[in-house]
Amino acid sequence: MKKTIKGIMCLIGNMGLRKEYVITEISASPDGSPYVFITLKGPGEVGGPQRPPVTAVASFQSMDDVFKNLGSVLSKQMMGGFATVIKLGLDEYEKLDIKVGDRISLELNKTTVGIP
Repeated sequence: MKKTIKGIMCLIGNMGLRKEYVITEISASPDGSPYVFITLKGPGEVGGPQRPPVTAVASFQSMDDVFKNLGSVLSKQMMGGFATVIKLGLDEYEKLDIKVGDRISLELNKTTVGIP
């Protein structure tokens, strides 16, 4: 059975899902290992001028400060939205030949493993 929801998500059979994304960021592994991190957002979440990611760092002197400022810290973080991040090996990244702004689709399938 195949069902389309807003042209973005499709059920594949009874055990799979396909979803479209837009690549919003490609970054090297921070520890220097041979991996690349690909940041993905839904097509509906991408639009307008791109802005740098928001990082919320806060220090609190007392528990009162925590309760007073936690809401603003969380709302600042939420403004950036949620993203899906995938870790790829360098060889996989080079084979895919992808760049920021490309539209891709991911397919998730449930596999059953028989135990003898």
